Amino acid sequence: MATELTIALAKGRILDETLPLLARAGIEPLDDLNTSRKLVFATSQPNIKLVLIRSADVPTYVQYGAADMGVAGKDVLAEHGGEGLYERVDLKIAPCRMMTAGFADRSMPRTRLKVATKYPRITRQFFLEQGRQVELIKLYGSMELAPVVGLADIIVDLVDTGNTLKANGLTPLEHIMDISSRLIVNRASLKTKNQPVKELVGKIEQAVK
Repeated sequence: MATELTIALAKGRILDETLPLLARAGIEPLDDLNTSRKLVFATSQPNIKLVLIRSADVPTYVQYGAADMGVAGKDVLAEHGGEGLYERVDLKIAPCRMMTAGFADRSMPRTRLKVATKYPRITRQFFLEQGRQVELIKLYGSMELAPVVGLADIIVDLVDTGNTLKANGLTPLEHIMDISSRLIVNRASLKTKNQPVKELVGKIEQAVK
């Protein structure tokens, strides 16, 4: 009997770009992931199932072994910290940049810069390495609003086209890191299910190429 494997996928843009990769690796869901209300999906491979969850939760599911592997953005992985998992393949999908952004014509305070972000871990590390003290304000969305209403001096967020920033009068300022989506693997699964995990990782690597 074939070893069962579970792959955790994130909803949204990453999902749309992951599904063609999985199809090239011979894995296709038996339901439409974008319209079905299910959270667990059978695939064309009887031993492989997909679970559909929030992007920020993918590393946690993989870390604790609820999924053997998953697909998550580098931003989510860096914020999570990577405990209990291996980053195996850069899938080269959903590319963007993490940057600071604010008003280009507004001078920044010399001390206690107020930064709004949903990435406190990455943000704290970035400014720590520059020796700059910041006050972090954790937000979960509508990041661009924070400087506009005076909640923060700048934001740290993902930038794709930059159109949302521009529409709110903001401009990208400092580059923090380049982001793309990665295939991650649970450390225990790599030991207990070594052969099937390695074979699947290999197929996905080929699909990326």
